[in-house]
Amino acid sequence: MRALYMAVGRGAVACATPAAAVPRRSLLLSTAAAGAALQSEPIRLSGRSTSGTAKLRASADAAQAAATSFVSKEEAFAWAKKDNRRLLHVVYRVGDIDRTIKFYTECLGMKLLRKRDIPEEKYTNAFLGYGPEEAQFVVELTYNYGVDKYDIGAGFGHFGIATDDVSKTVELIRAKGGKVTREPGPVKGGKTVIAFVEDPDGYKFEILERPGTPEPLCQVMLRVGDLDRAISFYEKACGMELLRKRDNPEYKYTVAMMGYGPEDKNAVLELTYNYGVTEYDKGNAYGQIAIGTDDVYKTAEVVKLSGGQVVREAGPLPGINTKITAILDPDGWKSVFVDNIDFAKELE
Repeated sequence: MRALYMAVGRGAVACATPAAAVPRRSLLLSTAAAGAALQSEPIRLSGRSTSGTAKLRASADAAQAAATSFVSKEEAFAWAKKDNRRLLHVVYRVGDIDRTIKFYTECLGMKLLRKRDIPEEKYTNAFLGYGPEEAQFVVELTYNYGVDKYDIGAGFGHFGIATDDVSKTVELIRAKGGKVTREPGPVKGGKTVIAFVEDPDGYKFEILERPGTPEPLCQVMLRVGDLDRAISFYEKACGMELLRKRDNPEYKYTVAMMGYGPEDKNAVLELTYNYGVTEYDKGNAYGQIAIGTDDVYKTAEVVKLSGGQVVREAGPLPGINTKITAILDPDGWKSVFVDNIDFAKELE
């Protein structure tokens, strides 16, 4: 859980740990990314089926949706605030999964939690983090056979990692061959000591000095074209809280931290608005964030009532029956809500 901190204290970067046994089943949140990785459309989570079973399932899903209807928007938004939610993992694509795993374990001090190869669908994915998936926010890497490079785009910002001592952590990363793109120092317009490093695919990691945090992998930063619109969406559609908002007119940007609990104890979504920029190229590298929920049907209904776009109707995934729903925010960033009980079963 504290791999990065322990590494700093010992004066050496934590070494890679063996992967945990692959669970009997896997959530497959990024399965269809394998077949359409270079397309700009959202990651598809499953194929369509015209079988009688699928039709029966669709009828059951419709009945479930009808049974979860809210009396009003206010009731729906209030339910979303009380729903048992947390950020589960963030999904993105890499060009050499073994190279990336080596960097994350040796330089960033993460642990390889599990790895799964799907040759029939020509992709491999791996989950890495600082603690078990059932309790911590982790990364899910996806490698599509034969694709060694992706466009990260201008919309994705960075991931955040909290550590006891930024300077020592950066020294260790540099010693292991990591690329340091910003030396340790106070953040622009603030006092928090930060640094930036890049992984082999060009994804940026902000190293933040935040001693004793229980959630080392602490941020995903995305750029948006209208911050107030984005905040409203994540509050209503996703049930998040606006934890803080900071405007930096000197540097012409504003940030908002959104999440399901205090920023020093939970992973959060950092939304950034750059003055005058209303649209960004998202590339084809970043995928989505997965969020746990007690009811995907109610979640989908809340999103629709808030004016959001549901791109995968609520229901079970074929083959493993894990219930999910997928949505897009006003800027086109994707989130997937996953049934909490089903997710726990996937990790057995």
